[in-house]
Amino acid sequence: MIEIRDLTKTYGRVDAVRDVTFTAAPGRVTGLLGLNGSGKSTTLRILLGLTRPTRGSALVDGKRYRDLDQPLRHVGAVLEQGLCHPGQSGYAHLATQALLGGLSKNRVGELLEFVGLEDAATKRTGDYSLGMRQRLAVATALLGEPSVLVLDEPANGLDPPGMAWLRELLRHHAAGGGTVLISSHLLAELEQVVDDVVIIGAGRILASGPLAELQGTARLRVRAADQGRLAEAYEKAGATVLPDGDVMFVSGLTSEQAGDIACEIQVPVYELVAEAQHLEDVFMSVAEAR
Repeated sequence: MIEIRDLTKTYGRVDAVRDVTFTAAPGRVTGLLGLNGSGKSTTLRILLGLTRPTRGSALVDGKRYRDLDQPLRHVGAVLEQGLCHPGQSGYAHLATQALLGGLSKNRVGELLEFVGLEDAATKRTGDYSLGMRQRLAVATALLGEPSVLVLDEPANGLDPPGMAWLRELLRHHAAGGGTVLISSHLLAELEQVVDDVVIIGAGRILASGPLAELQGTARLRVRAADQGRLAEAYEKAGATVLPDGDVMFVSGLTSEQAGDIACEIQVPVYELVAEAQHLEDVFMSVAEAR
């Protein structure tokens, strides 16, 4: 469990984050969203003991990161796009990180294969592409077999197969009871993996909750032979109808109810699709409202 409680970090007269509170639960993937400068990175850095809060707390299993016994066995992190010494090979980087973290080097070869870098194990990381460095960063985060993963923009530089691999990794980790807290600007990609969403702006929490709740009830996209007559029937049934060219968007009816009404008044329907809000729609509506 990750618990952020009343977290505030002040630089001079500027609050980088203020009274931020949320949790990331085991068995779920939590997405932390926000524009540049919103306070996401500050929150993650405080959680990982890299920045001291002005007040409040950021805890993993009830403890500050620096108070964890062998923290790499509890928390694996990807920050700063996977920093590594450009003169080291991928193998040497992982072996060094294992040594510094008090971990065995036995998993280094296994992890390089798992992240798809076995053929580049002896290659200098300075010659790695951004995507390869991201894969190496993920391997570093997994060294201690942690139950908690904290990932800041882990998909940067990954190609489509790499993104699919990352999605599978995160879902598998959560399915095994692990906790995942991930920050990313790739909202369409994030939508496919997150269970819960925390939206932060200007250092404050703007919205949080399960993704399904934030998306709300799906609206219906309808195209019919007689739009006017069908819209009138839908409104009489208590629905809200928004015409948009040759289609209309209907809220307050299920697709079954909308189809039955069209059948009753004998209006042919050419298109009837339930459309839930995408994560990007949720994010933009919250950000613009504040």
